[in-house]
Amino acid sequence: MHTIAVYCGSNLGDTPDYCRAAREIGRVIAERGSRLVYGGGKIGLMGEVADAVLAAGGEVVGVIPTFLREKEVAHQGLTELLETPDMPSRKNKMIELADAFIALPGGIGTYEELFEVLSLAQLRQHAKPVGILNINGFFDPLLLMMKQTADSGFMPQANTGLLCVADNPQELLQKMTDYRFTDAPKWVEPEWAKKAV
Repeated sequence: MHTIAVYCGSNLGDTPDYCRAAREIGRVIAERGSRLVYGGGKIGLMGEVADAVLAAGGEVVGVIPTFLREKEVAHQGLTELLETPDMPSRKNKMIELADAFIALPGGIGTYEELFEVLSLAQLRQHAKPVGILNINGFFDPLLLMMKQTADSGFMPQANTGLLCVADNPQELLQKMTDYRFTDAPKWVEPEWAKKAV
């Protein structure tokens, strides 16, 4: 995991726990010798992660679309700042650069990025580890939804294992280091359909 993409909020959230976790994951990423790739912002949890990596002597690559750079939310102190024409290009560039993906608490954009890399893994387009730093149970509803999706027959049970989950950075990064992709059939005919006339 030479380069780790972190997806997280451009807001700080309603408790300092999120901010502390963002700083800790940044420090741990730098201390393990990995490079951070993220959305390029200086605000919210995004800025906290980037600043923590830089403060610990690590490298940070930001990827930001032009319209956000023009809103002056870009971090100007990064190792490298890449500009893309739009949001889809930004996501694709981050996926291309990263060897692993971590989601911290965030909003709709964070969910979108997380589900895109999960979907690509399910479709066997990559075998990179995907992790969730589940601070204060933030992602518990999402994990329950994933279980419900599998229980209801809309994805294989094995695909719930596409996510590495922990509530502290060291444990999460260890799970991601140990992760091995397990293939599962994407399309399975339910028993009731086999019996239908």
